Amino acid sequence: MTGSGSALAQSPADAGPDAADWAAAVAAVRALSPDARVLLICHVNPDGDALGSMLGCALGLRTLGFRQLQATFPGPPGVAEPFAALPGLDLLVPAADAWTDPDLVLCFDAASVSRIGDLADRLDRAGEVVVLDHHASNTRFGRIHLVDPLAAATSVVVEGLLDRLDVPLDREIAECLYVALTTDTGSFRFAMTTPAVHEMAARMLATGIRPEEISRRVFDTRPFGAVRLYGDVLGRAVLEPAAAAGHGLVWTYATLDDLARHQQPAYVLEALIDSVRCTAEADVSCVLKQVAAAEWAVSMRSKGALDVSRVAVALGGGGHRLAAGFTGRGGPAEVIGAIRAELERALTGSEDRG
Repeated sequence: MTGSGSALAQSPADAGPDAADWAAAVAAVRALSPDARVLLICHVNPDGDALGSMLGCALGLRTLGFRQLQATFPGPPGVAEPFAALPGLDLLVPAADAWTDPDLVLCFDAASVSRIGDLADRLDRAGEVVVLDHHASNTRFGRIHLVDPLAAATSVVVEGLLDRLDVPLDREIAECLYVALTTDTGSFRFAMTTPAVHEMAARMLATGIRPEEISRRVFDTRPFGAVRLYGDVLGRAVLEPAAAAGHGLVWTYATLDDLARHQQPAYVLEALIDSVRCTAEADVSCVLKQVAAAEWAVSMRSKGALDVSRVAVALGGGGHRLAAGFTGRGGPAEVIGAIRAELERALTGSEDRG
């Protein structure tokens, strides 16, 4: 990185971090001694952007000489197999072992404090809190906000911070940020893939990382049991062409019994939404993933006609216009019924605004 000019450009209308926000975040880091306790937190069930952004930032701070670094997230401490080779995993600690009163907390890819679960109390006890995110639905919890709704991934924001801290971009940092960038852009297929995104990817590739190896590990490898599981879950998919005022809805669900029958961990379901969203007759796609008896992690996608973040926020979650999620309660029919109702409200609200 070569000064702040290498970060992705912003305009004043973007509602992203302004000069004062960046200055406050940089000052919060530079004010600390090398022995300060820095706790990095990302959201529950971390995806590639959450985990890659957190670890890339942690490695950057280690480059600056910080000796006491912990990275963590709520829930079980293990990471999904596609991310098991990421640099910086040695910094991960179980949530229960994370410092309760760190000097600085950096929070990644969490749109609301609920996304960091039992770790939320660390925000109250920390000397300073910096939130790095790219969700338009971010509630501006914490104290210093580096939240850019126009950034393609939280890793874009992280690169901007590391750049301003004069952290040299090495191969390990680059691999973490590249994984984060590719996962949240769908391998550079989604609408937020701008020229600046490709320029950032070029900076990562220039360090010598191997994109073919990363892509194979992250996107193109899954156990045979997961293939069979996908067959079962896709076999029960439902298409509702008349839903969402004729824009169409396609949905399916995966149960804990499905996972147990095929002896698969829950993370294998994360990519399932991509197989559902390709349905030509539906703008909106949903996958319900059971996490408890009457609790479902819901992933939603839109091809552009509807804003699924409005639906997710109304149901207690968050996200982006084209990709969002929330926690649903009840059975699959109840959860889908709530989604249908909110889709109709979202459309009515859009029409009311003209």
